[in-house]
Amino acid sequence: MQEYFVYITTNVQKTVLYIGVSNNLSRRIDQHYQESRNEKKSFAGKYNCYHLVYYEKFQNPSEAILREKTIKKWRREKKEKLIQRFNPDWHFLEKEIL
Repeated sequence: MQEYFVYITTNVQKTVLYIGVSNNLSRRIDQHYQESRNEKKSFAGKYNCYHLVYYEKFQNPSEAILREKTIKKWRREKKEKLIQRFNPDWHFLEKEIL
């Protein structure tokens, strides 16, 4: 069964948040990292948002996409509270999923 992830990445200073959805979280985080090191054409690449601080798993891709769209509409403060509940110290989690 396929899993889908809604995730939030940030830069090293934790000043920029990027919300995305993927069916392969480790591959997607690696893509963000490569984009930040190379062409910097994407938002995540341009702002070096490859540090994973939050993620949710879904079995249904439609639910994951809906959740991503919902979170993207939130103000920064609400996004920070979501991250805080999941990852209180904002540890970078990418090594845990790679």
